[in-house]
Amino acid sequence: MAESKIQEREYTIPLRKVWLKAAQYERGRKAIKAIKEFVAKHMKVADRDVNKVKLDVFLNNEIWFRGRRHPPSKVKIKAIKEGDIVKVEFVELPQRVKFHKAKLDRLHKKEDKKETPKMTPKTEEPKTSEASSEKKEEKEKEIAVAELHAKEAKLDAKAQKHLSKKKEESYHRMALKK
Repeated sequence: MAESKIQEREYTIPLRKVWLKAAQYERGRKAIKAIKEFVAKHMKVADRDVNKVKLDVFLNNEIWFRGRRHPPSKVKIKAIKEGDIVKVEFVELPQRVKFHKAKLDRLHKKEDKKETPKMTPKTEEPKTSEASSEKKEEKEKEIAVAELHAKEAKLDAKAQKHLSKKKEESYHRMALKK
């Protein structure tokens, strides 16, 4: 009897009637509240507590995509109830959301690959290799320092470009020269 009850339902939530009643600058916030209240009601959340309804990041971004004054008129969502918490996400991701999600996945995969260095068994190396490894480390340090100096030089050049140039000749009003 320790089964966790997982309910999954799809809804199309009409938002236009709700956000038309609000001021223009309140419409985005009102749309989010309407989604949470709708899901709390239909998924039978205890005491209709909207704090137990969690929106997916991509759904939230899509609602705010056109600004707070122009939220979508309706949204097709999938609500998944796990225990007391209800998670809300898109039924079908819009094309731009799919693209953005894929891009984030690629970035996270690259970071994971960089963080996990390959573990190779170390063998005892002769003393000459220690000296060569020290030389390699010194070369790497020199390269890193050279790159750092190059970056600093670029930043300095950029800063100099944006500084105002003082004119050597000062212009005064003719009345002051008398």
